[in-house]
Amino acid sequence: MPGNGDREHRHRSVLPFRAVPAEVRLLRRAAVAQLGRWGVLQAAGETELVVTELATNVIKHVGEGASATLVLEREGERLRVEVHDKSPSAPSRSPARCDDECGRGLHLLAAVAANWGTVLTAVGKSVWCEITLAPERSCRRTERAAAVLENYRTLPNVTPEGRLRDADLQASAVELIADLLHWAAAGGHDPEDVLDQAQMHYEAEEGMAA
Repeated sequence: MPGNGDREHRHRSVLPFRAVPAEVRLLRRAAVAQLGRWGVLQAAGETELVVTELATNVIKHVGEGASATLVLEREGERLRVEVHDKSPSAPSRSPARCDDECGRGLHLLAAVAANWGTVLTAVGKSVWCEITLAPERSCRRTERAAAVLENYRTLPNVTPEGRLRDADLQASAVELIADLLHWAAAGGHDPEDVLDQAQMHYEAEEGMAA
């Protein structure tokens, strides 16, 4: 995959890519590697989710194999993630313009990012997200986890037709687990103990089902 990272540790990286599933995986790795060079790996999980969603949207709504560009830019306590493509059609959370799966993807962006939007360019558009790098980011994770725990038993059932793809569900599950571990630590619990107890419950239920 072609690209030019920033060897001088400047705060901008431009990574052209082709909109195909295999390239999206490489793009995630390249983005995390760049965060490592900038010393902001604490944003790796959220960045991977944003990069995956934005790149996948190009595949679904511009076309598989389309040319696109990922731009990472760090400024102060914000990390800006942009994906540029050659389609002038802007994404929308409106049901009239976007199907259920697309709408969920955009809601995921809104939940993960501090801010996001779309800019029309001379050759198409740019969809961008900003991720907070400040220490309070951990507090935001804790708040999200607490909100999920409070509403967990009252979440509406999701019909088979409305379910996300397995890859999207897995990405959301990883992010949720990370949030829950931050919540546990904020409450004075040992995250490793929480994971151990969860594993014990899981193994016990699996044993009963066998």
